Amino acid sequence: MRCEVQSKAARQPDRNVTPTRYLHASDIHGLARLSIDGVAGTSRLVEQLHASIAGFAPPLGRGKDSRTRGITSLVYGTIRGVTSTVGATVDAVASPVLARLPRQDPSVEREHWLAALNGVLGDHLAASDNPLAIPMSFRLEGEGLILQPSALAERVIEPSGKLLIAVHGLCLNDLRWQPNGENGARRDGLPARLGRALDHTPLYLHYNSGRRLADNGEEFARLLDALVANWPVEVESITILGHSMGGLVARYALDAGIDAGHAWTQSLDRIVYLGTPHHGAPLERAGHRFESILDMSPYSAPFMKLGAMRSAGIIDLRHGGLPIVNSGVEEFAIAATARNRASSLPGGFNSDGLVPIDSALGRHPDPARDLKIPESRCRVVPGIGHLGLMHHPTVYRSLRRWLR
Repeated sequence: MRCEVQSKAARQPDRNVTPTRYLHASDIHGLARLSIDGVAGTSRLVEQLHASIAGFAPPLGRGKDSRTRGITSLVYGTIRGVTSTVGATVDAVASPVLARLPRQDPSVEREHWLAALNGVLGDHLAASDNPLAIPMSFRLEGEGLILQPSALAERVIEPSGKLLIAVHGLCLNDLRWQPNGENGARRDGLPARLGRALDHTPLYLHYNSGRRLADNGEEFARLLDALVANWPVEVESITILGHSMGGLVARYALDAGIDAGHAWTQSLDRIVYLGTPHHGAPLERAGHRFESILDMSPYSAPFMKLGAMRSAGIIDLRHGGLPIVNSGVEEFAIAATARNRASSLPGGFNSDGLVPIDSALGRHPDPARDLKIPESRCRVVPGIGHLGLMHHPTVYRSLRRWLR
């Protein structure tokens, strides 16, 4: 069954655009607020370092007091006060002006830039109510779906009772599932091709990948509950296809849905993981160790805050997720290795550049943390990187065989 969308896709990339040409007016407002937050944070970092130097803190160990005193303290406080006033003024002036401006057309360039920014700073953007924060939604062709029966029936022609939900990874967005073809045109991606072959309606989750995994999982669960309740036909089955962090978000959503008693969990048949770091990503663990080293001295400890600026979503990748017990959902996992032979190194040292094979397949020496995904539902694809899992023909062939 062919699923068609009555919507205008985001325009294709223009190779001649300048970096600011595709930004919306609200983006400039959001960037201004982010800059103001950065000035305030930098003043705190400098004040802490100043206090350590003025107090003749020992080279190792924690400083006794990270605050300055007297005139110096007043200066730093004044900087933050002025910065706060400027921020409030920007909000007061910009909000009514932006409300009157016409809405700009979406662009692929902006979508990718915004997704990357949210991956790195998304938790701060959400907590500060910054207009740059991405709200979670289901989308088709880059446009959000309204979860009402009439709106869904208008957007999707001949909807199937079988849903295929694609969930992107860190710093990405739903448009990344569509590979670039000749002359910059975008071709049908893995979810769309699987949807046609298996008679599933493909939908795409768009979300702020910088938020905590548990928070995104809970919101995803609520959205799925609303989607199933408002889908134009009865939902027979749901398959979730998660790339990288997207697989962890799916697992957290299932846990949250079961705890909340959501009806959609009874329709969820399968979760497919593409390069999902079930047991964590080495790069984030290395970042955490580097932070620990910085914290050993009062002179380097202030700079630990720079490392801590990375989002909660990135920090959550240090350990990955926890196994789902007795869910009744079939799980499938595909890992990749940048090497041409998957068996050239032990699994723990072989990876797609970001996620080791054992982590991607859910294998762990501790039985309590091993996902126990059957070997018949696991696959290692050699010679491709982490992002290649979203488009590789071998991945498509494996999924078409498994999911038919």
